[in-house]
Amino acid sequence: MPAPAPAAPTLAPVGDNPVLLWGMTAHERLRRIAAAQGFGFEAVDAPSTILSDLGHVFDPAWTAYLRSRPGTVLTRGRRPILAHVAAPDVPATRAAMTAGAPLPAHLTLLPAEREEGIFNESLRKRERPFAEPLVPATVPAIERASYVGAYKGVTDLLTLYLWPGWAFALTRIAARIGLSPNGVTAIGTVLCIVATVAFWHGWFWTGLATGLAFMVLDTVDGKLARCTITSSRLGNAWDHGIDLVHPPIWWWAWATGCAAYGRPLDDRLFWMTMAAMLFGYVVQRLIEGAFIVRFGMHIHVWERFDSRFRLVTARRNPNMVILFAALVIGRPDWGIVAVAVWTTLSLVVHLVRLVQAVVRKQRGVPIVSWLA
Repeated sequence: MPAPAPAAPTLAPVGDNPVLLWGMTAHERLRRIAAAQGFGFEAVDAPSTILSDLGHVFDPAWTAYLRSRPGTVLTRGRRPILAHVAAPDVPATRAAMTAGAPLPAHLTLLPAEREEGIFNESLRKRERPFAEPLVPATVPAIERASYVGAYKGVTDLLTLYLWPGWAFALTRIAARIGLSPNGVTAIGTVLCIVATVAFWHGWFWTGLATGLAFMVLDTVDGKLARCTITSSRLGNAWDHGIDLVHPPIWWWAWATGCAAYGRPLDDRLFWMTMAAMLFGYVVQRLIEGAFIVRFGMHIHVWERFDSRFRLVTARRNPNMVILFAALVIGRPDWGIVAVAVWTTLSLVVHLVRLVQAVVRKQRGVPIVSWLA
């Protein structure tokens, strides 16, 4: 029989700290990290423990990183703030955190300030997680750092440049008033449905305004879940399900609404447009999934070109920019046709990139992320 997997370390707080971060005490935040990452919490009989100084706060990526690295101590300004140690080393390490006593000499020190950061195995990229003192004066900067760090991938132009400030402010408000990520998703779902109805009836400006609010909240719910460490299977399924289903419904509603607006598409053009958009949308998602299965990473983080193309590829947000521009000149019909054309071109780009990756792999060239 195979040997049983080693027990997960216990995550144990050291000290206390009344300062709130995202509406949580440091102790409550640590408890949520333990629950989310499968650690024990405050157990006294664990063979190994990750001690956490509550005078500091850190990106959860650090505990995930230290999990498989016993004997490692994360330091900030030479002070130990996280330490994965065996049971015999717990008292001395705790004393080092609380009273400045020396650490056991055999432990390996890992400065949080080091330039190279750490490699995130799940995302196949290198990153520099934050680890900072938690005092009232540092809370705004830490909340911003944790917010920025909550999104681990590459994204589109609007999410990257237009509404980070709006989404950050709304995320802070939601955390302060105790609104859950699922509550934000529920509000967004209603707005998504309202936008669909507006597009269908040709009320395009109303639909765009409502859709914009939904798109911002679509960022907020995920950020809120990560920042407050309250992700759930229901929330993930709900959020990703809405994200997956609604874009082609919006495009269909927009094309239908062109008639009510006074710019109808003739039947042949309508069905050609819908076929191109639906086919392109589905196949592009399949290509992205195939890339993940074959190469263990998203196609958008393969090379610099792929990350840059993700800014404008035919996903919902860039498509909405096209529709907005067309509506400004009073031609929503041109807009939906342009989205169909751009969807087709984006599909071709993704297909070419998948084939190129397969060919390079067959030639023995490793496929790795340029962000690693």
